[in-house]
Amino acid sequence: MAYEVKCTFSFFRLLTFAGNAIIAPFAFIYREKVVRLYTNLSFLMDKEKIVKTVKSYISENIPLSGTDKILVGLSGGADSVSLLDILLQLGYDCIACHCNFQLRGNEAVRDRNFAYEMAQKLGVAFYETVFDTNKYAAEKKVSIEMACRELRYEWFEKLRCELEARWIAVAHHRDDSVETMLMNLIRGTGITGLCGIQPVYGRVIRPLLSLSRKDIEDYLAFRQLPYVVDSTNREDNYTRNKIRLHVLPLLQSVNPAVPETIVRTMNHLKEVATVYRHSIAEQKNKVLIKTEEETYIKIEELLQQPSPKALLFEMVREYGFLSSQVDDIWESLEAHSGKEFLSTDYRLIKDRNRMILTSKKKEADVSFEITENMSGINVPVVLKFAFVSNEEHYEIPRDRNIACFDAAKLKFPLIVRHWKKGDRFTPFGMKGSKKLSDYFNDHKYSSIDKEKAWLLCSGDEIIWLMGERISEKVRVKCETKLIFQIICEK
Repeated sequence: MAYEVKCTFSFFRLLTFAGNAIIAPFAFIYREKVVRLYTNLSFLMDKEKIVKTVKSYISENIPLSGTDKILVGLSGGADSVSLLDILLQLGYDCIACHCNFQLRGNEAVRDRNFAYEMAQKLGVAFYETVFDTNKYAAEKKVSIEMACRELRYEWFEKLRCELEARWIAVAHHRDDSVETMLMNLIRGTGITGLCGIQPVYGRVIRPLLSLSRKDIEDYLAFRQLPYVVDSTNREDNYTRNKIRLHVLPLLQSVNPAVPETIVRTMNHLKEVATVYRHSIAEQKNKVLIKTEEETYIKIEELLQQPSPKALLFEMVREYGFLSSQVDDIWESLEAHSGKEFLSTDYRLIKDRNRMILTSKKKEADVSFEITENMSGINVPVVLKFAFVSNEEHYEIPRDRNIACFDAAKLKFPLIVRHWKKGDRFTPFGMKGSKKLSDYFNDHKYSSIDKEKAWLLCSGDEIIWLMGERISEKVRVKCETKLIFQIICEK
């Protein structure tokens, strides 16, 4: 089968095998050109140089052992082909896996076929999957880039577990890390985002971060390994491509060594980040409180810390909030309660002297029925029911989690539900009704407390705010003959 592949072999590469014997006789004629040519070719004369560079990088940055099974992402491009070949050269047990995102028509089919044959050529098992990326992006409301990333890594992890592999290796290299740093810088980021791509993240490893794109192409040329070229790499549709095709060349026109200087800066920032993270962790322990019921930030304690805004950013960043949101969150610290901010999965709510973090997933607008013949329920809360005679003037327990009602005034089935806007009830001891929202505010309920509150209703009447008050309209009086008692065990 024929492929549109790139092989960078040339006549001059044959000189590698001749070495000085061929170059020397012509040195007196083309001294400068020959010296430059020999300098370039001398790199290729040692086929182990790149492999040794990667081996050294792995030993210093990635906890790989010789017996580890590695799942290797194989797109068919230069980076992934070199990654698979180098890991095999180092003796690792590798499995190739390929994703078809159905974004490039026949080119995607070409890539799949090429990746399959490359895996066969290198003697490794091959696994593949096909994604409906456009559908996923539309459903999740994410960019195509993000959809590809989420689909790829979710499948990689699932396959890793099925095949009992220890690691997932992907082919990001030094230039990718530089591009990532610039992307983060443009979008706004913290110190971690300026450190580039990390060699290890969970079970994902990146062994090629010490190599440039040119190193990889030279390696493949010397190994005589072909690779496919993704035509979309030359398009301006994606942010990364714009940086690669336009921003970096412009920077290199000012300083040709920009990639190297950025790498040095990133390496320095990684060390600074270690100290920074240690300091942030100490401050977080004072400010960020996690209990079984909720997670919140103590505002007063936050403001007493050094660089409180930086600390705020680092805390909320872990929950998916963007650097662009931090200014608004910071300003809300002095605002009234109720201000709310959203990330992909979380909400951050200003509540008097704290900021509450909670999942965006709200409980469905559901209700539960209680009939006369039931002895209790376990969902959504644990409730026990009993009818009690009031002939001997039953003494009502003084416990907020035990409610006693005049059974004659109840309309079964009773309903358990959450509160909704406009709800009113008549709290025990009051003559008139009161908005439930006003009751919440008077008793300093947070937004989360309001959402968690359960109500017991009889017909259209709210007869109990569970754990708080019953309604005056159904309270037990001297003339009450039968009491309906509920014990809330939660």
